[in-house]
Amino acid sequence: MAVRDPEATKARIFEAAVTEFARHGIAGARIDRIAAEAKANKQLIYAYFGNKAELFAIVLERKMLDLAESVPVDPDDIEGWVDRLMDYHATHPELLRLLFWEGLEYGTDELPHEGERQEHYVRKVALLRDGQERGAVTDAIPAGDLLFLLTALANWTAVVPQMRRILVGEEADDRARLRASVKEAARRLVAR
Repeated sequence: MAVRDPEATKARIFEAAVTEFARHGIAGARIDRIAAEAKANKQLIYAYFGNKAELFAIVLERKMLDLAESVPVDPDDIEGWVDRLMDYHATHPELLRLLFWEGLEYGTDELPHEGERQEHYVRKVALLRDGQERGAVTDAIPAGDLLFLLTALANWTAVVPQMRRILVGEEADDRARLRASVKEAARRLVAR
């Protein structure tokens, strides 16, 4: 008889949910497809993670924490941070897809776990504010606004790859030029 490993099952469910939600969003995702991909019982998904909306919130929260740990905001090296952020999203495209789906499906409505999300961003904004207070980046733009603008600048190329291809081109030289342009724009945005 096989030994059950709840943590391994949870991990399989989580990875299957990431893929399913990134492809189909919250409304289009199907718990039965997640269960089949994870080789798990549907009832286990509900027991471990709650309903579909709760599972999506948990998936997005964990992916955001991974990003925060992997690519912390660095007000002393904005261009390097932008580089690392763009690299992260190139290798983890599912996070931006999840955020995009969340925006489409919730709009301006309150999000599940919104308090935790706000705490996550408060820490990032505090790092930029500290950089402003030390004179590393401009204080002409409020720190929260600055973080929003910088992440939009760095992330948009991954969110709309079709526009990037049409406007910029798809050759390696085109992508390198765009990256340099994004970093230059970020540098100018934070310049004192």
